[in-house]
Amino acid sequence: MGVIPVFRRLRGAAALAAVTALTLLPGVPAQAVANGEDVPDGRYRFSVSLSMPEITRPNGTTYASACSAALISTQWIISAGHCFHDGARNRINGAPHYPVIATAGQATLSGTGGVRREVVEVVQADDTDVALAKLAEPVPGIRPLRISATAPAEGDVVRLVGWGSADSTADLAHRPDRMQTGRFTVTRHDEHHLYVTGHLPQRSVSACPYDSGAPLFTERGHGRFELVATEVGGPACPHESEETTARADVLRRWVHQHIHRW
Repeated sequence: MGVIPVFRRLRGAAALAAVTALTLLPGVPAQAVANGEDVPDGRYRFSVSLSMPEITRPNGTTYASACSAALISTQWIISAGHCFHDGARNRINGAPHYPVIATAGQATLSGTGGVRREVVEVVQADDTDVALAKLAEPVPGIRPLRISATAPAEGDVVRLVGWGSADSTADLAHRPDRMQTGRFTVTRHDEHHLYVTGHLPQRSVSACPYDSGAPLFTERGHGRFELVATEVGGPACPHESEETTARADVLRRWVHQHIHRW
């Protein structure tokens, strides 16, 4: 998702303290998983919470924000492109303009058993609101999420895990301590996006602020997970309408070119 259109609901770093919006993609940045379920310890360890403790606005004031992401190699994560901007909501490439800390391998924000790494480099996709981020050092002991070579079919069910709010309030205090998850039904797709609606634990399960960049993936048993999309936008949560997500299969070659180039 290149530089992209409008917001429908605030998420991630784009979801500022109040209603400051990063103009982005064909959906609106996303939010935590509303009406989802707790993720138990040890599950989906490739899920990454992104913390931005001090982002400086053009007027010099600062605020804190967050996003979700997924580990796709030992030293790279994938997230929403709008999570990395210049403080004036313009997506950036290169070194982050503010500290971004990635935590993988733990199911709670308050836990201490995960691996923390600083983001040192950002690569934005041209045609969709997705970015790759390089970590300062590799993450040991966690199996990265594989990227699917094909898009799921209409009617397929996929899972989302994220670190967003429990409602549409863009306030870090509204995030549950424990990672949340829900299952979604694929409704359709276009050249760059996959559209999904809530399935389980209830029809209104939906992404919320700070869920931007959360992975949607298939589960094939025996720990075989494949990334099919990245959360980028949707209506204010909770809702029963479509979420807009960026297809992973069309980005697969681009991802591999970048993460193996370094």
